Amino acid sequence: MQHVSPIREPLVTGGKTYHDITEDVCRQVEARPNMRWAIALAVALVGFAIFCYSVYRTLWYGIGEWGLNKTVGWAWDITNFVWWVGIGHAGTLISAILLLFRQKWRTSINRAAEAMTIFAVICAAMFPVLHMGRPWMALWVLPLPNTYGSLWVNFNSPLLWDVFAISTYFSVSLVFWYIGLIPDFATIRDRATGPIARRAYAVLSFGWTGSAKAWSRYETVSLILAGLATPLVLSVHTIVSFDFATSVIPGWHTTIFPPYFVAGAIFSGFAMVLTLMIITRKVFKLEDYITLEHIESMNKVIILTGSIVGVAYITEFFIAWYSQVEYEQYAFINRATGPYWWAYWSMMTCNVITPQLFWFRSIRRSLTATFIITIFVNIGMWFERFVIIVTSLHRDYLPSSWAMFSPTIIDVGIYVGTIGLFFTLFLLFAKFFPVINMAEVKAILKSSSEVKPHHQRHTNTMHGTPKDSNSNTSHSNE
Repeated sequence: MQHVSPIREPLVTGGKTYHDITEDVCRQVEARPNMRWAIALAVALVGFAIFCYSVYRTLWYGIGEWGLNKTVGWAWDITNFVWWVGIGHAGTLISAILLLFRQKWRTSINRAAEAMTIFAVICAAMFPVLHMGRPWMALWVLPLPNTYGSLWVNFNSPLLWDVFAISTYFSVSLVFWYIGLIPDFATIRDRATGPIARRAYAVLSFGWTGSAKAWSRYETVSLILAGLATPLVLSVHTIVSFDFATSVIPGWHTTIFPPYFVAGAIFSGFAMVLTLMIITRKVFKLEDYITLEHIESMNKVIILTGSIVGVAYITEFFIAWYSQVEYEQYAFINRATGPYWWAYWSMMTCNVITPQLFWFRSIRRSLTATFIITIFVNIGMWFERFVIIVTSLHRDYLPSSWAMFSPTIIDVGIYVGTIGLFFTLFLLFAKFFPVINMAEVKAILKSSSEVKPHHQRHTNTMHGTPKDSNSNTSHSNE
């Protein structure tokens, strides 16, 4: 008899058994690639090819290929860097913080969210390196001893803090993601029929046996990594915000940036997770595992973080007025009414007004509305970073130094190319790795799934439901 909460809606629908979960998730890994996946990968590879060409032009001819000028020294490169780091935030939040708070609705989405984090950080890390102009000198960013005298990095520079924060974030997220994959790799290993697949997944599963000791250590390591990753959710985008907040440029030098950036990162990260998961559940037929309950829970997080971001926008204007610093006041008036007014109002519409539609339950539970709104949120968050960077730089204290920024085809190519790289990696992940954490979904099955009709349970008992082919995983949860 399954004990299901009479209050909460089930997180696994369709009356699934342990065997059903294994079959439904492994089917995508074991089946041959279908035409839709191949077409999507081809489009993503075209984007990646554009990225490679744009990077080649940047490295061969220098960053003069970009639209930067003497006044606007940062533009699309740092805008895209901060945008990608923000997108990577939701994965660690879903994995670490929701694990520590024992939120069961994370189990069906954490695997894809963690993968999204890894790929987004890879895309983000490229921009500071390319912005150096001489990436082969990037070695000197690291505090390594050298034979050329006392040449040391500047530990007072927030750009160096970025190096430490992002490398730590990437390392912890990668280990967390991979640890969670090991039991599922063992499941696929035990089901594999081809010698190459069996050998590959045997190597990836690290000899997982599914013993009580293995599961005990697995859960201990998961909790330790969750404890380490939780401060990173707050620290990484806080440090990214210090790139701006520790300067003296009007519009940047403000103490609200750390919490405002963190909320914005979670906001954009959850929007991207929703965008990807809505597509994934449809293409891979995972509607019984990624349910409307999951969609609604994530939309509630978007309402909260979107409201925090909206309050931050208003607070910035209030503080600029309250400070009575004319340069600070002009920076914000220029954002709303200057040459880049269209970017500012696009940001306000997408980030502040659009997410408020989620207050209506029917919209929160509508897949079409959610998909459209999350696209708007990601567009709005890109404009937010663009507005913060470009409008604060293009008009400074001297009108004679004022300038406009216009992206070149290489600027656009690198940005579009990173999107191509991201989706190339995500599509390969979705095909060759289990996109849902089977072990964790099985662990919540008895408490969070629909109860099967009595006659269906009786039929399964009479005819014999096939036992889960991976006895290790099924034993651990049964």
